[in-house]
Amino acid sequence: MTKWLRKDTPVAFMFLLPSGLGFAIFYFIPFVKGIMYSFQNNAVQGQFVGLDNYRELLESDSFRKAFLHTTYFTVISVPILIVLSLGIAILLNKNIYCRNILRTAYVLPLVVPTASIVLIWQILFDWNGSLNAWLGTWMLERVDWMKTDAARYVIIGVYIWKNIGYNMILFLAGLQQIPKDYYETAYIEGAGRFRQFRSITLVYLTPTMFFVVLMSIMNSFKVFRETYLVAGDYPHDSIYMLQHYMNNMFVSLDIQKLTAAASLMAACILVIVMGMYFIERRVRHSLD
Repeated sequence: MTKWLRKDTPVAFMFLLPSGLGFAIFYFIPFVKGIMYSFQNNAVQGQFVGLDNYRELLESDSFRKAFLHTTYFTVISVPILIVLSLGIAILLNKNIYCRNILRTAYVLPLVVPTASIVLIWQILFDWNGSLNAWLGTWMLERVDWMKTDAARYVIIGVYIWKNIGYNMILFLAGLQQIPKDYYETAYIEGAGRFRQFRSITLVYLTPTMFFVVLMSIMNSFKVFRETYLVAGDYPHDSIYMLQHYMNNMFVSLDIQKLTAAASLMAACILVIVMGMYFIERRVRHSLD
């Protein structure tokens, strides 16, 4: 009680009030209203219909297809992103030539506008794009990248290219917190590089690793912007994601399915976050 009655508490609340109001108006209240609409049959003077909207949603072939494709994308792209970003961070943590230039190069995708990124990838993967022109010079068959199953791997590549710099920065920060003495002691005692990586690097990178994995999963749910700009409203089936489904429901003003899908997506993300925190806590206790 004494802590809450400190003289600086009103000042702290005064500074937090604008941010809290903005969060409530633009995020929390719309989110709660969306959950309420998902249990109604109409957004205007609707009646409570229980789980009917969710039942129709789960019976929808379009929703199931979007959910499976989103799951596939996350399961494939996140591990590749983690391995690549960690490997590059370990490499750039050493005294190699042009280290600062390479660090800057990997961070550039974070500051480049999305429209510019999409334009570059369109030039590369269009039917008459640069990559197909290069394949033609080698007498290889052209690939319709964005209208075949290859579109899935193009989007995975865009996601990895866009987020690898962010993860690399986080891993670099974690690596630089590990004392060099640990590696020197392990080397003197005869531990090889793999043993040092497993017993020192991974152990001390555990908190950073869980945070990076969590953020990578969260970012995998936000790949819609790039996919939408590259392939449009109705892309190839292999890259038809949950965000495409919700966007199409918004265009058709099917608010009930839209809010039900958004609520299910939020619930899945919440389960993932809680599961990651639970695993991280168990791992941390086992290392103490």
